[in-house]
Amino acid sequence: MISIIIPCYNQEKYLEETVISALKSTYRPIEIIIVNDGSTDGSKELAEQLANQHQEIKVLNQQNQGVAVARNHGIKDAKGIFILCLDGDDLISDNYLKEAAKVLTNSPEVKVVYCKAVKFNEKKEKPWNLKPFSRNLLARDNMIFVSALFRKSDWEDCGGFSEDMHYGREDWEFWIKMLKNGGEVIQLPFVGFFYRLTASSKRKKTGTNEKKKARIAYLNSKHQDFFERELNGPLRFQRTWSKPYNSLLKLFGKL
Repeated sequence: MISIIIPCYNQEKYLEETVISALKSTYRPIEIIIVNDGSTDGSKELAEQLANQHQEIKVLNQQNQGVAVARNHGIKDAKGIFILCLDGDDLISDNYLKEAAKVLTNSPEVKVVYCKAVKFNEKKEKPWNLKPFSRNLLARDNMIFVSALFRKSDWEDCGGFSEDMHYGREDWEFWIKMLKNGGEVIQLPFVGFFYRLTASSKRKKTGTNEKKKARIAYLNSKHQDFFERELNGPLRFQRTWSKPYNSLLKLFGKL
């Protein structure tokens, strides 16, 4: 079974479209767990209506605690061996789960499977140009969106999503935790994920310099060993220059 975890906070406008895209998946068995994160719009009522219409859907409710807590809440309850997190306004293609599950089933060395993606809104659609995966690149930036397929056992082994991270890009830190000490990553060669651009997008809210500095400080505090190995020292605000800058400081005995 694949468990699709949909955290939802005030996404009544898009939730049904997201759920329908998951239900259209050619892979079975699936379960869809909608985690209502204290929504104040009609998301809770819509989620319960969808659950009444489709036996594969279950609704969990919690006070508003953020997306990391909501994802962990859903995954803890999940019956599936494989997990896919899907935010309440994004979409997946009908063949994505089937092809991703095939890789994880046949390749135990692979921990994460994702695909090509596009960004879209009501007016336009554009390719999301994701960098190829490597641990060195992962130390500087995230190239794996949150809606990748992984094993529940690997989520357990790495401690799940960090619930004390409130600076955005929780998925980046999650992939670092899961992959920093090994595991292969496969990107499927087709567009299977559709990331919705909205005015209230969390990526925009957490894109300020203040949030970036807080995020980098958090990552360095949690994964010092990883950054030392990959970047010869801590992750810097100018992330691309982290390794040469650290190497220069070490050369002059200042790090």
